[in-house]
Amino acid sequence: MNAPQRPLALMNALTVDVEDYFQVSALAPLIDRNTWDQRECRVERNVERLLDLFAQHGARATFFTLGWVAERYPELVKRIVAAGHELASHGYGHLRASEQSRADFLLDVRRAKELLEDLGGQRVQGYRAPSFSIGYGNQWAFDVLQQAGYRYSSSVYPVQHDHYGMPDAPRFPYQPRPGLTEIPVTTTRMFGRNLPAGGGGYFRFFPYSLSRWAIRRVNAIDLRPAIFYFHPWEIDPDQPRVPGTTLKTRFRHYVNLDKTESRLAQLLRDFHWGRVDEVFALQIAS
Repeated sequence: MNAPQRPLALMNALTVDVEDYFQVSALAPLIDRNTWDQRECRVERNVERLLDLFAQHGARATFFTLGWVAERYPELVKRIVAAGHELASHGYGHLRASEQSRADFLLDVRRAKELLEDLGGQRVQGYRAPSFSIGYGNQWAFDVLQQAGYRYSSSVYPVQHDHYGMPDAPRFPYQPRPGLTEIPVTTTRMFGRNLPAGGGGYFRFFPYSLSRWAIRRVNAIDLRPAIFYFHPWEIDPDQPRVPGTTLKTRFRHYVNLDKTESRLAQLLRDFHWGRVDEVFALQIAS
């Protein structure tokens, strides 16, 4: 099937955090990571659906892939690469950077990078911390990423949030360390504060028109490409429900799962999408 033709426009960066539903940080208090291998894994089928969806719309993306997933589904990693997408790291064990020691963090990000490079046969340049967990209290994480050989990170969300966020961080790519570029998830500036515009739960909570408006605003007013993210489990309304969740967690994790895939298809029609290493090639190279 030929990809639909759109008028020339700014290329935005499409990203996928490849993890399964039972690995989400908000569910960590309820799910012992030692039981992960005993649970129904749905990540492979969900990523396959995304690969088909991207192919239909001529979109390329960066897949920030968990080492734990890659180790168990090596053929999935190879299919991501074969389809022309960028393979990047989400760490190995989905532990927040802010909850690890410097030494443990180095072991985690190195292990993931080496594993992904062995399976994918291409250099892994990018990293995204689980739950955007590089913040004010662990800036040393940038030194560790540089030490481990990464060229860029997309681990900062410059918004106010109860679990993550650096609202005073730059909204657009910057170098926290020489040779390492941080590419924050996209926000739009309104009423003296940064508002989320880069996907995730906000993409599901609010009408699609709000996300489209925000990305168009960043492209047209800031004259900058956006970077958008979501998870494979967000297109899976039939995933097992985890008992014992709070009302807030149930809302954040399960609301509008049945609408995400159709919204993504519309997003792919409305904007041009490419890999992080292509969209931000100049910033990464510098």
